[in-house]
Amino acid sequence: MAEPTLTLNGRTVAFQPGQTILEVAQGAGVYIPTLCYMKDTLPTGSCRVCVVEVEGARTLLPACATQAAANQVIQTESPRVAAARRMVLELALASGNHNCLICEANGECELQALAYRYQVPTPAFAAPPDTPYYFEDNNSMIVRDFSKCIMCGRCVRGCTERQVNDAIAIGYRGSHNKIVAKADKTYIESDCVFCGECVQSCPVGALLDKNAIGQGRSWERTTVRTVCPYCGVGCQLEVHVKDDRILKVTGADAVPNEGRLCVKGRFGWHFVHHPDRLTTPLLRKNGELTPVSWDEALDYVAARLTEIKAKYGPGQIGGWCSARITNEENYLMQKFMRAVLGTNHVDHCARL
Repeated sequence: MAEPTLTLNGRTVAFQPGQTILEVAQGAGVYIPTLCYMKDTLPTGSCRVCVVEVEGARTLLPACATQAAANQVIQTESPRVAAARRMVLELALASGNHNCLICEANGECELQALAYRYQVPTPAFAAPPDTPYYFEDNNSMIVRDFSKCIMCGRCVRGCTERQVNDAIAIGYRGSHNKIVAKADKTYIESDCVFCGECVQSCPVGALLDKNAIGQGRSWERTTVRTVCPYCGVGCQLEVHVKDDRILKVTGADAVPNEGRLCVKGRFGWHFVHHPDRLTTPLLRKNGELTPVSWDEALDYVAARLTEIKAKYGPGQIGGWCSARITNEENYLMQKFMRAVLGTNHVDHCARL
């Protein structure tokens, strides 16, 4: 059976039944801007930035929440669509205090990028500069700055649909509408587990990694892909680095975590730069732990293990593995104990 087709910007495009217009456009390489849309969550069509013109429709339709239909004729960048997007963006900018010059999200803010793309003027509806907004800075990991919030709802869907923590929700109505945590408490007083999914979901500067604030702009950082060291799941990390120092960690969009992280994976990296971290082997000499080279340390360990095995037998040797190293390293550890030393006395901290 032939796939249904529609016309997208004058081009005939095939699609799968059940796909949204946004998914069809993305598959065809046609750009449609979004703010509230987030992969792997239910579309809400709330921000209206992704509106498109569908021939015969009474109004512009949100591409993220409108299913594609056979023989639709769609325009994604018509003058009517561009004008609507400019108005939506102007209203979003007017909803808070979006000072891009000093905003931490400058350079990676999706609202800023769209305002530049559509040349949105200074909002005519903005609140006075001294308007008070909610600001939360009472924990060691996340800062909430509602002067930047555009109520896209992505943080809520990241919390409820991606992480299934149900710690935050959209509360109140009308102009009082805002993101609330447990009857409008602070994060530290709520059911939040500080996984940071809300921070990674936020398209603007309303939710920030506290430890990265003021440490470097997006264009000053490089990103290094690595694996989380905390357990055997193997979550993929994007480590943001400036001057050989980690500034923050985000989840990589790859298996197995697909962007998700727990509190340890996202915020538990400060041991890397801790002044008490061991950087060289220590060998006890005359009762004192003394820094030595790796060769000297490994030679000493090999000599002592050989001596103990010869004198007392391999059964007197045991190996202790760690959940904070890779599965491959754990495998090599137990293989070394069994095949080289001849003992089955191997245990692992994760078992406890």
